[in-house]
Amino acid sequence: MSLTNRSAVVRRLIVSPGSAPQQHARASAAGVSAVLRAFGRPPEDLPARTVVLLGAAVLEPGIRPEHEGFTVRTASTPGRALRQAHRELHEGTADLALVAGFGEPDPQTITVYAVKRAAEAVAEGDAVLGVLDITDPRTGSLTDPLTDPSDEDTAPPLRPLHQTPRGTDPDRHRLILWSGRNAEDEERVRGELLPMLGGVHREIFPALPTAVPCGTAPGPIRGAAVSVSALASRAVHKARTADASRPRPVALLFPGQGSQHAGMAAGLYRTEPVFTAAVDAALSHMGGEGPRIRADWLDPARASIDIDDVRRAQPLLFAIDYALGRLVLSWGIRPTAFLGHSAGELVAATFAGVVSLRDAARMVQARVREAVKIPAGGMLAVAASEEQLLPYLTEDVGIAAVNANQQVMLAGSKGPLTEVAARLKADGHTVVTVPATSPFHSPAMAPASDAVEVAYGDIPLRAPRLPLYSGYTGTLMSPEEARSPRFWARQITDTVYFRNALDELLAADDVLLIEAGPRQTLTAFARRHRSIRLGAGAVTPLLPARAGTPEADRQSVLTAAARIWTEGHDLDLNAVARLWTWGEEKPSTAGTDAPRVQAGAEVQLA
Repeated sequence: MSLTNRSAVVRRLIVSPGSAPQQHARASAAGVSAVLRAFGRPPEDLPARTVVLLGAAVLEPGIRPEHEGFTVRTASTPGRALRQAHRELHEGTADLALVAGFGEPDPQTITVYAVKRAAEAVAEGDAVLGVLDITDPRTGSLTDPLTDPSDEDTAPPLRPLHQTPRGTDPDRHRLILWSGRNAEDEERVRGELLPMLGGVHREIFPALPTAVPCGTAPGPIRGAAVSVSALASRAVHKARTADASRPRPVALLFPGQGSQHAGMAAGLYRTEPVFTAAVDAALSHMGGEGPRIRADWLDPARASIDIDDVRRAQPLLFAIDYALGRLVLSWGIRPTAFLGHSAGELVAATFAGVVSLRDAARMVQARVREAVKIPAGGMLAVAASEEQLLPYLTEDVGIAAVNANQQVMLAGSKGPLTEVAARLKADGHTVVTVPATSPFHSPAMAPASDAVEVAYGDIPLRAPRLPLYSGYTGTLMSPEEARSPRFWARQITDTVYFRNALDELLAADDVLLIEAGPRQTLTAFARRHRSIRLGAGAVTPLLPARAGTPEADRQSVLTAAARIWTEGHDLDLNAVARLWTWGEEKPSTAGTDAPRVQAGAEVQLA
């Protein structure tokens, strides 16, 4: 029996034989209340024949067969509760089964094949099977060691998931991960995975476990594939393996203006909860302009302001860079360094603890507010060295950025910049116009810089808590620089030395660079670096190189997650799986006693 569009199954309660049992949490009457409200709906809106099934080794005495008018059943393990839920749905004795797993199941409780059979047995109709893992109520927000616990702006709340009528889409790309203790073990695991993928029903494909073997620590020999159901077996068969025994630390790169394009990363909005919440959080600090920025982003054909205008490019890049960084953190990755290009340095500063999200958004708004007062200008990308371009500079045109060898940007007022571009082309230089309407990083921006410094005077600035490389000094940002309003204000006038900063970053360690932004501009610069070309470091982008479909955004992010996995980093599999299992929820009408749920972490819908 195939799944319907409103049916779902579970991935989390899957273990392989021989894995060690985990400590079970206690199941309580309060836990039953949490289960009933976990989908963002008040209990009175649930079907009358809703059954709550609790799987736990320890049950508190206060649990009764009926709670708030709903039937409550108990089982000794989450696995047994899961099987009982499937049986009730299949036999038609319940319309909705909510399964709460208090802790992990015992070894050998459920296998991959058991989940496959259980998924096929889910009754037709509107039955939805949800699973709660009640372990730690503090995991319901985005807070983590990289952010200041006192800074509420860095922890945008995530609303609960609900019983979505869209369900999971079997034709969406998803991630398949596997590993082995050695090459022979990896070959064995892949051999067991292939027939399962070849025979699985397409509607069950999204519900299969993210990584195999399940419930055990990943081995050092790893493989990964990003695929839709129809091509999954072929993708896994052709995938290369990697020795992940010595993972390189991660550094995040954040691009600035010039990387933007219409609809950038829009395919992740309302399809991934952490990204969605983080974009909303960033835009919420931009006042009445925030909703207009979001509307222009999501519907570029009807946008009131063009994406290349500084009033849209910089606020949107800030929000999207920030949201992508939060997405990587939600996977359990903890970067060891940050580097931003131009406006991206403000995003990097937010993650490094220099400034709160609210105040960083204020800084972006101040830049934009003063930039629009400057006469129109632009930027040029030139395939030449800094020394070769010195004869072309004028009072109005300066070197905006040194990005890589033979990759320099010029900026200036519109008329003088046009004249310089004509001279460069006449002399045989390759010149590309950068999508920008303001002459950032040129002498023309000096009046704006002075005004911005005044605006930054009352913003609390702190020393970086983690290594933060500055494109303006080409090295690690010092505490004095980080706390200086003038340092940040001068950035809209001064040259960006991204090449120098990248040199310093890659000289400090062999790292995996992750570009958290659109267009892969910084990825292209990094790939030209000697350390990357020699294999000492590596770089992977989160988003596609050019505008595409919403599915292309998701596929690109999944490919980056696969790269991080094969590098040797352990991923929060439930968090990654949200990319193919999550749909935006309806606003919750539950009371204040409803739990704050981080989508995909405490409530898993697959």
